[in-house]
Amino acid sequence: MNGESHDRILLEGMIFHGHHGILPAERELGQPFVVDIELRLDLRPAGLSDDLAKTVDYGEVHRLAKQVVEGEPAGLTETVAERIANATLEEYPLVDVVRVKVKKPNVRLGDTVLDGSAVEILRRKS
Repeated sequence: MNGESHDRILLEGMIFHGHHGILPAERELGQPFVVDIELRLDLRPAGLSDDLAKTVDYGEVHRLAKQVVEGEPAGLTETVAERIANATLEEYPLVDVVRVKVKKPNVRLGDTVLDGSAVEILRRKS
């Protein structure tokens, strides 16, 4: 297939506990992060052959996201999303494009509590 694939693998609602944030309490106590990942790659070879080697193992993508979120703390949610995207593109050569959304549920801004804040990025293989 020439160019970017329109086929997608979606992993939605993965919840991990991380210690990311600017505030000391965020770093100390940690909090849940909800991660959605969309992978774009040509799924035809896997679909026609029923061969896992011709696609991406969802369990391995989950493991990678968990490792990043539960790993080294970052100040910004943007950094967490970037780490997941970069690791995904490095680890899985079949993936052309990755979209990563990282959400912090129940965010307090002053005296207001939001359902959450999120960062979503799209990265292409260079």
